[in-house]
Amino acid sequence: MPHSPPIIETDRLILRPFQMEDIGPSYEMNLDAEVSKYTGDGGVVSKEEMHRRITEDVMGDYAKYGYGRLAVAVKGGPSFIGFCGLKYLDDLKEVDLGYRLMKAYWGKGLATEAAKACVAYGFEALKLARMIALVLPENVASVRVLEKLGFQYEKQVEEEGLVADQYELVNFKSIQY
Repeated sequence: MPHSPPIIETDRLILRPFQMEDIGPSYEMNLDAEVSKYTGDGGVVSKEEMHRRITEDVMGDYAKYGYGRLAVAVKGGPSFIGFCGLKYLDDLKEVDLGYRLMKAYWGKGLATEAAKACVAYGFEALKLARMIALVLPENVASVRVLEKLGFQYEKQVEEEGLVADQYELVNFKSIQY
């Protein structure tokens, strides 16, 4: 039986399950063309579609698997700056690490910090043997986050009509500290 999604704390962040209050900020984040540029999920969607994605997809993953994408908040700061977390991709039969932050929080190491915590959760709490991450090859900043965490290029895959690079992480100890 799935357990509840975690609340994960890092030095600067709190990663927590999505709440209804996160729909508006998620919608606003995706309106930024730079944030949506490499998302591969259509980027900008209506507020109604964002509501559906969070209530059905994200919260549905919590109910089905006990984990999913988590909202990212800054300790002592904004309650939502993006998301990070693991998602089971049924079509690939893989657990995927994904993250997206508002542009104001880029370049501060926050994506790496959040992703590292989610990777640790996946290997330690969920006892995963492996996880993947899908990234468009031109998204060099996201590739750099994955490389810092020890992910290695595996192959190209077609996902949602786009060709993406699939990275894998099979050895948790490969994370660089």
